[in-house]
Amino acid sequence: MAIPGYDSGDVVEFTLERAGARAEVVAGVVPDEFGLERSSRDPTATALADSIELVGLEELRAVDAFRVELVYDPSALPPGASPTDVGIAVETDDGWERLESTVDLEATTVSATLGDRPSGSTIVAIYDGANES
Repeated sequence: MAIPGYDSGDVVEFTLERAGARAEVVAGVVPDEFGLERSSRDPTATALADSIELVGLEELRAVDAFRVELVYDPSALPPGASPTDVGIAVETDDGWERLESTVDLEATTVSATLGDRPSGSTIVAIYDGANES
């Protein structure tokens, strides 16, 4: 899925199939070293998949749009949890920050679209029950 509002020719896509991760970027400079890797860091306790490292993130310049999509494991949700309470979190200096995310229940993916690069380089699909009413 391309970033809404952008011509597919302007979007650079990166995929890490074995980890179920994809990033799409519209930027003035996308360095050759940019990509996705499995992270060696332990994910947050609410993680629904392994964490992913955005390699070369600091070298992206003039970012117009950044979209990340992660596959998550619905069986890892706590009992009684709503599958719509899945999101993407990025690790910052202050801890894990949840990004505004959209869940595709059929594909068991969660995505976040930003107007700039994320505030950290490690991302993960998480359960966030804070949205329960």
